[in-house]
Amino acid sequence: ASAHEVFGSGVSGYAYNDFVLLPGHIYFSADDVCLKTNVTKRLQLNAPMISSPMDTVTESTMAINMALQGGMGVVHYNCSIREQMKEVDRVKRFENGFITDPKTLSPDATVADAMQIKKRFGFSGIPITADGQMGSKLLGILTNRDVEFVRKHSDTIVADVMTTELVTAPEGSTLEEAYQVLKECKKGKLPIVDSQYRLVGLVARTDLLKNKEHPNASKDSTGKRLVCGAAVGTRVEDRERLDSLVPLGLDVVVLDSSQGDSTYQLEMMRYIKNKHPHLDVIAGNVVTKNQAYHLIRAGADGLRVGMGCGSICTTQEVMACGRPQATAVYNVSSIAREFGVPVIADGGVSSTGHIIKGLCVGASAVMMGSMLAGTEESPGEYFYKDGVRLKKYRGMGSHEAMKKGSAVRYFSEDDRILVAQGVSGAVADRGSIKRFMPYLVAGVKHGFQDIGVRSLGELHETLYNGRLRFQVRTPAAQMEGNVHSLFTYEKSAA
Repeated sequence: ASAHEVFGSGVSGYAYNDFVLLPGHIYFSADDVCLKTNVTKRLQLNAPMISSPMDTVTESTMAINMALQGGMGVVHYNCSIREQMKEVDRVKRFENGFITDPKTLSPDATVADAMQIKKRFGFSGIPITADGQMGSKLLGILTNRDVEFVRKHSDTIVADVMTTELVTAPEGSTLEEAYQVLKECKKGKLPIVDSQYRLVGLVARTDLLKNKEHPNASKDSTGKRLVCGAAVGTRVEDRERLDSLVPLGLDVVVLDSSQGDSTYQLEMMRYIKNKHPHLDVIAGNVVTKNQAYHLIRAGADGLRVGMGCGSICTTQEVMACGRPQATAVYNVSSIAREFGVPVIADGGVSSTGHIIKGLCVGASAVMMGSMLAGTEESPGEYFYKDGVRLKKYRGMGSHEAMKKGSAVRYFSEDDRILVAQGVSGAVADRGSIKRFMPYLVAGVKHGFQDIGVRSLGELHETLYNGRLRFQVRTPAAQMEGNVHSLFTYEKSAA
């Protein structure tokens, strides 16, 4: 059957496990599959995978590694404004190519000032200019070796210990040319200067190496910095949080609400579009065409779909409200497509097969929580239970998370009695994102190969013209399609 015949009736709702895709003709290799996708009207990723803005899933470490692998991380907001700013700033500063705003010092500054920069931003190799600002004459550079044996940091000025014999590159040099200079001089930092020897930029050896190691990294419009999203609420006080995040170079803001079709979200959208018209907005969450239409009319650049389908979410059980995920994604995608608005399938994903199915019903990307919560890059520490290595994972609607601040997501911040819409639990160790994400990407590519499509654009074309065929599965068929008839077995995630 076609997608419209399966999901368009409106009577029955289907989850990812309720159907399977019929294979197509293979005429290409899995390596030929292109997974580039738009998650907003303007923002493109190299892999259709996003980490969820949950306090047990995405902070800077997760966001950095997701972007390096071609996806994107959305930093949660269950923290202070200053803490969220710190996490976003770490992502945007991680890999810069040409660093156009490096931290600089004047020759009169002390070594203690340099150590503060290193402690706050995590790097050394600080250019020293005449007035301590970009655009003034370069006098030297302060490296770890220069301060290694300095005992009295507060009493030593950088002019006395900085390196003055410098290797520089002229303004207008390409990254490849800068790499060749660094390769020859074996330095860690390469200042870029104009004809009057004024500092106009900086290139770091470590950044160039990261560029070579991660050719599919998702970069912003400058092509130099990793993409990063951040979630905010829809209260009036959340506007201050947003205004603090935008100057850091935020690429997209996610309006985080369990039910996105509200006057609060529409007002927040109007505020963003008026004050920050350049900033892309992913609105949601929604599961119906009506909800989607309201947010699209208000200016949403992307939509997040899912209500009560996450592994730790109890919204459908507690609130009797929501929709099976596959049906929700198909219906929202079918109307969003008319306006050129990409859709992100949020929740219900526990395997590469679910990722493929989410994309096959119209999503441009999937958002994952539990799939990534057990990785080394998620916040929190591992612990052992019954010999299994675990990590804590909780829903943002759990009592624990709501008490910390996420109650605003469920319009419950003023309630005397908090009604939980999620639970706290634990997930098994999945290793590092550095190994897990390539496994997920490879799995999706092989799935596309079996279906007979070479790109997401081609997949969606076959979806809407009826050539992509679906088969609804009975409970017996679902059992048959999973591991069965074995006394014992091991199932590896990667």
